[in-house]
Amino acid sequence: MHKPILAAQEQPQIRPYALSLSCASRAALKQQKPCCLWLTGLSGAGKSTLANVLELRLNQLGRHTFILDGDNVRHGLCRDLGMSAEARKENIRRMAEVARLMVDAGLLVIVSAISPFRADRETARALFEPGEFFEVYISTAFATCAERDPKGLYKAALSGQIKDFTGLDSPYEAPLQAECEIDTARVGVDQATARLLQLLLEQ
Repeated sequence: MHKPILAAQEQPQIRPYALSLSCASRAALKQQKPCCLWLTGLSGAGKSTLANVLELRLNQLGRHTFILDGDNVRHGLCRDLGMSAEARKENIRRMAEVARLMVDAGLLVIVSAISPFRADRETARALFEPGEFFEVYISTAFATCAERDPKGLYKAALSGQIKDFTGLDSPYEAPLQAECEIDTARVGVDQATARLLQLLLEQ
């Protein structure tokens, strides 16, 4: 019979090492206030497009950034995960932990992930200090996303080729108190990017 795998906090030999360099010192070197901008919404809503354009703009402004894109992360860190509710929960947990480390490194981190479950996003928020986490709801409607269908996923899901598709046979729980909401069917990329820049720079 296999012994259960213990979490790190249940293993007395694993103890966090106290690092000498503070998070504030890393941020000061970059002359910026690090934070996590978490973009959530349906597939095809425009999350990755906005994240990409925003990072380019921040780079032009001399900011130190990194994007954690849901699809990219699933090709590496989360390639062992499926699409069940539990697998999606673990996917978001891993992304949030990496984002937390990157904020500790002094970066402006942009997460672009469907992250369909409200509780998982709140768990991610809880990893950060007040003023370090900003939830952005890309609220583009299902019908618009299905019409765009940039990867052909909606066509496949509607024909039954893909199961557990968010917004169809797997739920998407919209944020209740997001710091920002953008409907890309109504707001262009330039205007949306300007709103996100304002959100960040006001901090």
